Amino acid sequence: MTEPALPAPARARVSAPAARFDLPEPDAFTAPYWAAAAGGRLLIRRCAACGKPHHYPREFCPHCWSEDVTWERASGRATLYTWSVVHRNDLPPFGERVPYVAAVVDLAEGPRLMTEIVDCPPERLRIGMALDVTFSEPAPGVHVPVFRTGG
Repeated sequence: MTEPALPAPARARVSAPAARFDLPEPDAFTAPYWAAAAGGRLLIRRCAACGKPHHYPREFCPHCWSEDVTWERASGRATLYTWSVVHRNDLPPFGERVPYVAAVVDLAEGPRLMTEIVDCPPERLRIGMALDVTFSEPAPGVHVPVFRTGG
């Protein structure tokens, strides 16, 4: 009996570097959100049919499915819902940033969003503490909302 032939090794593929997966990819719909972030403003969406705000930006209301939703400037105030201090992350570029605080915050307008807490030692964090939005720039021209303790 002969041994089955092993497949030939796959040829190495040479390609352009992959886009950074940790950066947003604005499109025609989300462009106003990212433009506002570059200007230091946080936007949410509000439904005209049921009146409820939501975040992340969608073209329809996740509460009543209406497509009558508009952009609204958020106050930038939030409270801390929960957090975790990340001490190890093997995915680039996060490994270079550890430790960092991944968090979920409740915006004053109601929506809850995932974010990062900056400029605050983790031992000072408390559920319900006041936070204010600020914006990090993880790459030139890319602005992402993060939060710090209220002042």
